[in-house]
Amino acid sequence: MTIELTMRMAAQEGLLCAPVGLSMPRVATVSVSVEGAAVRLIADPTNGQTAMALTPTEDAVTIRWGYRLGGAAYPEAMFAPRDSRYIRAAAALAEEARGIAGAAGGGPAGLRALVDHVTGLFRYGHPEERFYEGSDDIPQLCGLTEGSCVDINAYLIAAARAAGYEAGYMTGCFIPEAKRDWCEDMHCWVVTRVDGVVQDWDIAHHLKMGVARVEPGLNPRPGVRVPLSHSMGWVLPDIGVADLKLLAEPLWFRDGRWLDAEPRITLAGYDLLAG
Repeated sequence: MTIELTMRMAAQEGLLCAPVGLSMPRVATVSVSVEGAAVRLIADPTNGQTAMALTPTEDAVTIRWGYRLGGAAYPEAMFAPRDSRYIRAAAALAEEARGIAGAAGGGPAGLRALVDHVTGLFRYGHPEERFYEGSDDIPQLCGLTEGSCVDINAYLIAAARAAGYEAGYMTGCFIPEAKRDWCEDMHCWVVTRVDGVVQDWDIAHHLKMGVARVEPGLNPRPGVRVPLSHSMGWVLPDIGVADLKLLAEPLWFRDGRWLDAEPRITLAGYDLLAG
């Protein structure tokens, strides 16, 4: 049995940009193939990742990522400090985060306090306007705010890093148990490292499941996930891009703008991943 993630999308004008994939402890990308487009590799020198810049040659483009169980540790570059408005904490948020972590005694207890605090600030949803739109950093929130996994995790990473913790941002596909061979969009989660101990945090899935206390781990919601990329604030000098929010699912780059590719996403090998 193989594990294969496939995305198919209609061709458009411009470049179709997509991540090559990466490894995480549970599962790793081992191959990637493209149909319907010419492939050129481009790279982000600040996060060490490679992406595909695809020029369509047919009416549709298909990308297939192959995976195997077991992989290397999360990439070290994921934890490296980055200067991006999507993870840069505003002064008020940074001060608050340090206070919360310090009051809990720092270390793992301080991180636990930050996770609990961030969880209490959000209700899960996809608002038309993100709370940080138009800002040069992640502003402090003082009340319940609607946010997606992207929004919640950006806030948690900004707060954790401001308090001195190593935290990274992972993206991939989450395939729910109820669907098994398809999903609609991307998912993301946070990885922290404190005193050498690596933990995964998925606040959004806890909120969606109505689970009040967030525990470290990946699947409070039944299903499987495969990794595609890490980090917010991508830099792609070859195509003149700085501080791109995310490069997870494929995006069209045309006339200096990023457009949703609206891929049809399917998975083969659910049982192998879930076993």
